[in-house]
Amino acid sequence: MTWETAAVWMGMALLASLISLRIGVSVALVEICVGIAGGNVLGIQPTSWILSLAGFGSVVLTFLAGAEIDVEVMKHKWKETLGIGLASFLVPCLSVMAVAYWVAGWSLQASQVAGIALCATSVAVVYTVLVERGHNELELGKIILAACFVTDLGSVVALGLLFARYDWWMVLFLAVTALTLWQLPGITRWFFNRAGKRISEPELKFVLLILCALGALASAAQSEAVLPAYLVGLVLAPIFLAKKGLAHRLRTIALTILTPFYFLKAGVLVSLKAVLVTTALIGLFFAVNTAAKLVSVWPLTRLFRFHPKEGMYTTLLMATGLTFGTISSLFGLEHNLITREQYATLVTVVILTAIIPTLVAERWFDPGGKPSEERWPDNRPPGRTPSGSSR
Repeated sequence: MTWETAAVWMGMALLASLISLRIGVSVALVEICVGIAGGNVLGIQPTSWILSLAGFGSVVLTFLAGAEIDVEVMKHKWKETLGIGLASFLVPCLSVMAVAYWVAGWSLQASQVAGIALCATSVAVVYTVLVERGHNELELGKIILAACFVTDLGSVVALGLLFARYDWWMVLFLAVTALTLWQLPGITRWFFNRAGKRISEPELKFVLLILCALGALASAAQSEAVLPAYLVGLVLAPIFLAKKGLAHRLRTIALTILTPFYFLKAGVLVSLKAVLVTTALIGLFFAVNTAAKLVSVWPLTRLFRFHPKEGMYTTLLMATGLTFGTISSLFGLEHNLITREQYATLVTVVILTAIIPTLVAERWFDPGGKPSEERWPDNRPPGRTPSGSSR
C-alpha cells in the first residue's frame, strides 16, 4: 500500500460523493463514472490491496442486502417475489444466450456465460440506491430486494451447474455452508447477548469472521464469496432488523471505506478503446437484455397491481447489473470460457446496465420523489433561510 495511491482513490470517492449530492444521483453510479474517467484519462489502475478492499466491500454489501430482506414480507408477497425474480432471470438469460450464439457467433459456453452475466441483478447497486432513497424501509423496497435475491440465486446456481468444479471441495463447501446457515441464528443470538454492546464492536467482528471464513471456503471450491454472504445475510435478517443500530454501523463502515473501492474499480476496468471497437455488439447486448427485462418484469408488476410508477421503478432496478455480472464474466475469462475481447464486451454492457436503468429509475420513476441528499446542507439554525436563496 502507498499513501499516494490511497489518497488518489479516496479523492475519487470524495469527488463522487460531492457530485452525487449536487445532481441527486446514486453515489454508486457516480463512483463508476468517476472510475471510468480516472482509468481512461488519468491511467489509474487498481493495485492488489485495492482489489482486496473492493472484493471485501462487495461481500459486506451483499451481506447487508441479504440482511435487509424481511422474511415476513417475503412470505406474505411470495408470488410477487418469486414471479418477478424468476422472470427477471429466465427471460433475459435465454434471450442474451440466443443472441450471443446465433447472431454474434460466440461458442456455446461463451454464450452461456453471456446469458448468466447479463441476466443478473446487482444487489450492490440496488441496495445502495434503496438505502439512499429510504425505500429499503418500505414494502416496495423489500419486495425488490427479495426479487433480486431470487434472480441472483438463479444466476449463481446456473453458473455452478454449468461450470462448477465438482470435487470434494465443493461437497465440503456445500455441507459447511448448510450447517452454518442452520446453526448460525442461534449461535449469533447467544454471542450477541454475551459479548455485544462493547465499543470494540465484537458483534461486527463476529459477522465479518463468518463472512471471511465462508468466503475462503467458497474460493477453494471455485465458487464466489458473495453467495454465502447473501445467504448468511438472509438467515440473520431477523436479528439485524431488530438491531437497527448494528446494521447502521456496519453499513456506515461499508459505504465509507469499502464499497467506494468496489464501484470505482468497476469503472476503472472499463476500456473506452475496447468499447469503441465493439460498440455495435455492446449496443445489441444492452438492448436485448434491457428489452427482455422490460418484457418479463413490467407485465408482472401490472398483474400484481403495482402502481404504474412503482412498476416501472421495480422493472428498471431489476434491469440493473454489476455484482454477479462482473463476477460471472471474470469467472468465464479465468476458466478460458470467453476471450479477453468478449470479457471486455460483457463487462462494458454490465456497467451500462448499472448506470442507465438506475439513472432513469431515479430521475423519472422514483415513487418517493427526490432524496434529501440532493441539496447542500445548511448549517444555519432552523427557521433562518439566507436572503435571495432559491433552494
